[in-house]
Amino acid sequence: MHSQITNNGFFANQNEKDMYKLVVSLVILVSYLCLGITESNASNTAVSSPDGAVTVTVGVKGHASYYKVDYRGRPLVLLSRLGFLLDSGELGANTKMGAVKRSSKDETWSQPWGESENVRNQYNELAVDLLEKSGKRMKVVFRVFNDGFGFRYIISGDNYEYCILDELTEMTLAHDADAWSIPSNHTEYFEGIYKKDLLSRKDTVCTPLTIEYEKDMYLAIHEAALDDYASINLTPRSGENGAVRLLTALTPWRNGVKVYANGVKKTPWRTMIISNTAGGLLTSNLMLNLNDPSRIEDTSWIEPGRYIGVWWSIHKKQNTWEMGPAHGATTENVKRYIDFAARHGFSGVLAEGWNPGWGQGEQISFLKSYPDFDMEEVTRYGLSKGVRFIGHTETWGNATLLENQMEEAFRWFEKLGIRAVKTGYVGHFFDGKELAKSQYGIRHYRRVIECAARHHIMIDNHEPAMPTGIQRTLPNLMTQEGVRGQEYNAWDRRGGNPPAHTVTLPFTRGLAGPTDFTPAIFNFSEIVKGTHPHSTLAKQLGEFVVIYSPLQMAADAIENYEGQPALSFIESCPTTWRKTLVLGGEIGKHITIARQERASYREGMQQKGGDRWFIGSITNEESRETDIALDFLDDGAQYRAIIYEDGPGADYVTNPYAMTIRQIDVTSRDKIRLNLARSGGAAIRIEKKQ
Repeated sequence: MHSQITNNGFFANQNEKDMYKLVVSLVILVSYLCLGITESNASNTAVSSPDGAVTVTVGVKGHASYYKVDYRGRPLVLLSRLGFLLDSGELGANTKMGAVKRSSKDETWSQPWGESENVRNQYNELAVDLLEKSGKRMKVVFRVFNDGFGFRYIISGDNYEYCILDELTEMTLAHDADAWSIPSNHTEYFEGIYKKDLLSRKDTVCTPLTIEYEKDMYLAIHEAALDDYASINLTPRSGENGAVRLLTALTPWRNGVKVYANGVKKTPWRTMIISNTAGGLLTSNLMLNLNDPSRIEDTSWIEPGRYIGVWWSIHKKQNTWEMGPAHGATTENVKRYIDFAARHGFSGVLAEGWNPGWGQGEQISFLKSYPDFDMEEVTRYGLSKGVRFIGHTETWGNATLLENQMEEAFRWFEKLGIRAVKTGYVGHFFDGKELAKSQYGIRHYRRVIECAARHHIMIDNHEPAMPTGIQRTLPNLMTQEGVRGQEYNAWDRRGGNPPAHTVTLPFTRGLAGPTDFTPAIFNFSEIVKGTHPHSTLAKQLGEFVVIYSPLQMAADAIENYEGQPALSFIESCPTTWRKTLVLGGEIGKHITIARQERASYREGMQQKGGDRWFIGSITNEESRETDIALDFLDDGAQYRAIIYEDGPGADYVTNPYAMTIRQIDVTSRDKIRLNLARSGGAAIRIEKKQ
C-alpha cells in the first residue's frame, strides 16, 4: 500500500499513524537498550548503594556537569562540579549527557597479606558519558558501596598529547565539621602532626582527610589507584548557607602543568568512606576494592614478617651511616643482629648505611658495599640462620640514579636471597626539580615497584607518595612511611611525638594503607633533652598491633631487648591477619584493635585458623579504664589470655617502664578490664586451649 498525503500528513489514516509511532518507539527502545543509553535524554540519573543508604546523582545543569550525594535520605554532598581545564579548553562546562550504563558486582577476593584475609567487593556502578558541544567527551564512573563511594574520570583521546592544567572536581559538604589533617604546604614527606579544627578554617590539606561530620557520622576523603597522575590535595572554601566546598589541588610539575596525557586517560578514584563510628573507617575495604586485582600471579615469595635492624642506634648517635669508627653496618655487627633475630623469631635484619655514598658527597652506589661490609658473607650467613638481609637504597631524592641502577641491583639482590628492600628519598625534590607527589614522582615509584616484582623483591617505601591501595595490584609493595615516625622520638628538638599522635594515626594516615612507623622502643634514654617516646613500655607493645604494617620493625637496638620480658609478646605477634576488629576508639583519644591470626602464619598448621587473637589498646595523655568484651571469640571454647599492661604507678613522664604480665582463663562471655596509664597501653595474646 502506498501512503498518500492527507490531513494526517504522510499517513492515509490515524491507525496507520498510530502503528508507525508504536513501531518507531519500539525500535528506539530496543536500540537504547542494546546500546545501554536509555537515559541519554535525561538531565540527570542516579545510582544507590546495594543497601540503599548512599545515593549518587549525576547530571547536567545549565550545561555544567555535576554530581551530588544523599545519605539515608539527607543531603551529604551538595551539587558539586565535575570537569577539567585542559590546554585545549575546559571539559564539563558546556555539556550534555550521553550514554548511561549500569552494572553491579558482588564478589569476595583473598589477599596474600593484609588486615583481613577475605574482602567482600559489593557495589552498584553508574557510568555516564558527558559530551561537550565542541565534540570532546569524558566519562565519569561512580561505584557506590554500602560504606561510601568512589568516582573516576575517563578522558577520551585520539592518541594525541595534551595537558591537564587543572582538575576542577569539587566536593561540597552540606555543613562544616571538625576534621583532622596535615597541611600540604610546609609538610615534608607527610611527616606532620594531624590536627583537629573546623574544616572551613584549614588551608590546603593532604588526604586522607578525616571528618567527624555529625555525632554518629564519620567521613574519610582520599583517592584510590593513583597511577601516572598527580597526587590530590584539597582546598576548603566556605560556601553558601554554611556549606564547605573542597576544591581539588593536584600536585604540579615545576612548570605548573598537573598531568601530561596521551590518548585515553583514566584518573585515580576520588573516594569517600562513610561510617557511623570512627572505627568503621579503619575496617572499610572501599579503597582496596577500587584498585585492580593482583598482576602478580604467583605471590608465594611475598612473605610478611617481623624484622630488626641497625637503625635506632644510628638515630641515637651511637652508630653512623657512613664508614668510620662507629659504623653500624659492618659485617661483624650485622651478623650479631642476625644471631639475635634467629634466636627470637625475626625473619629479617635491616642495615642502613651498607653502601658507599653516605655523608661525604660520594656517588651513591647500590651495586657495591663499604669495605667493612661483606654483602655476600652477610646474606649467606643470614640464610644459614633462616634470616634474610633487608636491602636499603637511600637516594637523597636522586630518583634517576636508582632507576639507572635498579635492574642490575635488584638482580644482584635476588641472587643473594634478599627478598625485601627499603627505598628512601630524603630530598625536597626528585632529581632536584620535581615534587615526589607529582606525576613525575608517581611514575618513578611505579617503575621501582614493577622492577622489584620482576626480581621477587618486596618494597618498603620511605618518603613515598601517600598510599592509595595499589598493594592490591602489586602486592610486593608491602608498606610505606609517609608518616611522622618513631625517629622523631630520637632527635626532634621540639620534644618528639606527642602522646596523642599514635592514637590519631590509625584514623588518619592509617586509612591510606600500611604504615612503617617502627614501634617497640624499650629504652627511653635521651640524646636531646626531653625527647624520647612519650609513652609507657606497655603502649609500645600496643602500638605493635594497632599500627598496621605487614613488614613490622621492632625498632630498638638489640641491646635494649636482651633480657626484657616484654619482648615475648613481639616474638609471638604476626604481621598479617585473618580478621581485624576495632573494639572501640575516639580519634586522638584512645583505640583498641583486635586481630585474628591467619592459619598460614605458623608453619604446619592444618586447621582453619583463628585459635589466637592479638589485641592492642593505647591512650593519649589521659589515663583511662576500659572493658574489652570478648564476644568475638568462639562460643563454648576455652582460651588463655596473656596480658601485658601498665603496672602500678605507671606514667609516661615519671614511671614509663612499669609493666605487669598476667595470665587468665577466658571465654567469649567474659570481659577484660584494663587500666591504661597516661599515654599508656596494653597488649594481649589470647590462645585457644587445646
